[in-house]
Amino acid sequence: MADHAALIARRERLLGHNMSLFYDDPVHLVRGEGVWLWDAEGRRYLDCYNNVPHVGHCHPRVVEAITRQASTLNTHTRYLHEGILDYVERLTATFDRSLNAAILTCTGSEANDVALRMAQAVTGKTGVIATNHTYHGNTAAVSQLSTRMPPVGGFGGHVRHVPAPDSYRPLGGESGEAFAEAFAAEVEAAIASLQESPHGFSALIIDPFFANEGFPDLPPGFLDKTVASVRKAGGLIITDEVQPGFGRTGSHMWGHQRAGIVPDIVTLGKPMANGHPVGGVVANADVVNAFRKAFRYFNTFGGNPVSCAAAMAVLDVIEDEKLVENARDVGEYARDAFKRLAQKHAIIGDVRGSGLFMGMEFVLHRATKEPATAEASRIVNEMRERGVLMGKIGLHQCATKIRPPMPFSLENADLMLSVFDDVLSGL
Repeated sequence: MADHAALIARRERLLGHNMSLFYDDPVHLVRGEGVWLWDAEGRRYLDCYNNVPHVGHCHPRVVEAITRQASTLNTHTRYLHEGILDYVERLTATFDRSLNAAILTCTGSEANDVALRMAQAVTGKTGVIATNHTYHGNTAAVSQLSTRMPPVGGFGGHVRHVPAPDSYRPLGGESGEAFAEAFAAEVEAAIASLQESPHGFSALIIDPFFANEGFPDLPPGFLDKTVASVRKAGGLIITDEVQPGFGRTGSHMWGHQRAGIVPDIVTLGKPMANGHPVGGVVANADVVNAFRKAFRYFNTFGGNPVSCAAAMAVLDVIEDEKLVENARDVGEYARDAFKRLAQKHAIIGDVRGSGLFMGMEFVLHRATKEPATAEASRIVNEMRERGVLMGKIGLHQCATKIRPPMPFSLENADLMLSVFDDVLSGL
């Protein structure tokens, strides 16, 4: 622990205060492989949290692709290179035909920043709608979307926040169609507010899985009326696929496909190249060209040959190792087991998720659905002490966030479930 204290003190001195760390006793990691991580003392942890190493920590095919390309050529996109063209062609083939062009960036934050400007270029408006518990990155533009860390000087007036959907405590107290109608009504009111302002209305930006909102279980067609209202008002739909994308939900390659909608703009990030810093924006060529005409944009590192080689290797591994199917099968298995544990442990109020993105919400009393926020923190920390890493999330910060690398197996799930049962029994 003394070593930890010295490392933390050095970190704060060199990187500044308030740099977030997971867990009451932070983990000092030195190595990763597949779904496993090792700390400086040689202890092994089952990684049930990290979606950045999407196809597994240090996947040999991704490492080899990076090494091969880095030893051949790396430069920016003001020179001709086939790597970016081959990748964008392969990537856009996984989308609806209307989403046929892309801009590659370095981060999801930058991708969302570009997406907002695309909507401005197309509509000539600047007003944007987001949920009140979202997160879309760190740039000055996208930080305006987050209510959890309000920007210095306050919000600019061009953003309207709507209540995040919560399937466990649905808006208006009703589920199903009424729940969807209530959400659409909130979006329509926000559109009207923006249209009455100098900003006008350009876009609705959402994570189609509503991951940071606690990934609620939404009825089929939940977003249909909302999308229709946005389009009727001349706005664009932006879906942030940083968390649900690349097959994470087990049912579809992309979260918006699972939600049954076709957006105008899609943003990508963290898992895109298994930890190599790559992000992207996918849209129709007309939208991309409108952006190119309205904004002088160039990114030195976005779409460089090494990044594209890493990203292409990720697509190869997803396909060859059938990782979307694995996410579906292992995810269903684990959620069924969590539902059985809910019959044993009253603190589990709700089990939800899709594919290898799942969790449960902890409550003090099922009848009142009172959030067990402190208990959720304790559970996550107890799991870490027992060698299983997961996080917490949601509107009330009382839902577990289980989002492991995609090769996560039934055997891995059994270990996680066994430890989880022990931790809850010891509360």
